[in-house]
Amino acid sequence: MEETSVLQMLFLTSLLSSTTNQVSLTVSPSSSQIFQGQSVSLSCEEDNSSAGWTLRRNTSDETRTQCGDGWGRPAGSICNISSMVEWYSGVYWCESREGATSNSINITVPGGPVILQSPVLPVTEGEDLTLTCKTKMSFKLPAGFYKDGSFIRTEPAGHMTIHHVSRSDEGLYKCNISSVGESPPSWVSVTGKPTTTSPSPSSLPPSASDPLHLLIRLVCHLVVFCPYCISTFIMVSLYRQRATGNYLPVSVVTTPPTQAEEGLDDDYDDVITAATTEHHF
Repeated sequence: MEETSVLQMLFLTSLLSSTTNQVSLTVSPSSSQIFQGQSVSLSCEEDNSSAGWTLRRNTSDETRTQCGDGWGRPAGSICNISSMVEWYSGVYWCESREGATSNSINITVPGGPVILQSPVLPVTEGEDLTLTCKTKMSFKLPAGFYKDGSFIRTEPAGHMTIHHVSRSDEGLYKCNISSVGESPPSWVSVTGKPTTTSPSPSSLPPSASDPLHLLIRLVCHLVVFCPYCISTFIMVSLYRQRATGNYLPVSVVTTPPTQAEEGLDDDYDDVITAATTEHHF
């Protein structure tokens, strides 16, 4: 029985750890497109601990290979890649020993001279989205931006910001720098805002600038409180009177007998006298 209980406890522990431990994958530099030869650091970050998580990836040539298995250099929960190459393009994620997985990140390593720097994680509705068209050269060039194959606009500084994004802004984006080249497309996801429950107006405290509301509440409290005070006072007074013996005086009123009652009394006295006389010899 003890062995069965221990096995059950171990199973429950592993099940809880695989479902409750939340880990997120982050990449530095934060971009879904990386130049060839650029170094990248990927980290499995957990709220309370990062131990036990391994970085894995799927590429066109490999499936579920882990960091250090022919690519990357593991350092705890971090995987460092010193030089990205084109065939490193693929999907990366963190995985625990129990089989739990993190969010996945799609990284593209283009062979051309232009990349589109876009968020690797979904953007929340209402936030700003910034896209940057970059080359290996240090200076910025004017770039044209496209969404789902349609031209949006040209930005002279090479970056475009969409304010207060909505679900309609989700899609495939790419950029083009004249006389230099075009970037591959990258998918930008937009998620809805987290729902928050606002308190009902009745549960909100009254405003200090609302004297009418305060007066109504005061009257309600008095109506409820005053009968209680009066009844309590009466009960205490009665109890004190009983304890000290202060009872209310009781008066007894006697009325004089009527003539009929006097006659009855005389007859009664005569009967008693006669009975007494008969017993004397």
